[in-house]
Amino acid sequence: MTTVFPAAAPATLAVRGSGVVFPVHRIYCVGRNYAAHTIEMGGDPDREDPFFFQKNPDNLVLGGADFPYPPKSSDVHHEIEMVVALHKGGSDIPLKAAMDCVYGYAVGLDMTRRDLQGACKQAGRPWEIGKAFEHSAPCSDLAPASEIGHPANGAIWLKVNGETRQTGDLNQMIWKVPEMISYLSGLFELRPGDLIMSGTPSGVGPVQRGDVLHGHVDGVGDLHTKVV
Repeated sequence: MTTVFPAAAPATLAVRGSGVVFPVHRIYCVGRNYAAHTIEMGGDPDREDPFFFQKNPDNLVLGGADFPYPPKSSDVHHEIEMVVALHKGGSDIPLKAAMDCVYGYAVGLDMTRRDLQGACKQAGRPWEIGKAFEHSAPCSDLAPASEIGHPANGAIWLKVNGETRQTGDLNQMIWKVPEMISYLSGLFELRPGDLIMSGTPSGVGPVQRGDVLHGHVDGVGDLHTKVV
């Protein structure tokens, strides 16, 4: 097939300790999935239906590369998250079958232009300009579930310039991984290659140029990036 212009290379994540890559289809993000973070953002921590927004596959920042501070914002925040990678999909996936879809896990950052997101919220508009901008999704290599299992407990934290900013435990997620997958599959047809960013604990805050970020999820790994 002849294309009007050369097609962009597909987005991929490296699989840790192997020579293979994981092709990325879509990136879904679940909002306010830790009670303490829900409270700090002015929400109600009671368990309600989850909500989702998307980032784009080409928003990924890989291999510990730098995070360029984005334009049109003076209030960019860090949000450390565990990333769930799917190698199977479908619609209306039963809860008991949801974990069969999981290939592995990574450590990710949902970088957010908080000032622009706040303006969108106030105007009742979508969040894309606050969430889905270029380089907004730094991500580590994937750790296959066949090697690490399915982490449901363990520390998740972020340090900025060596100082702990965010800390929590995976068991504090309001909606657990199988519930996210099952619910999301009722809204979209999930596909192999989909990523789900599973929410962030409390402690989100601004970054500045020159900051060095180190994120960690027990059993999954580490993520490093520098704000430039």
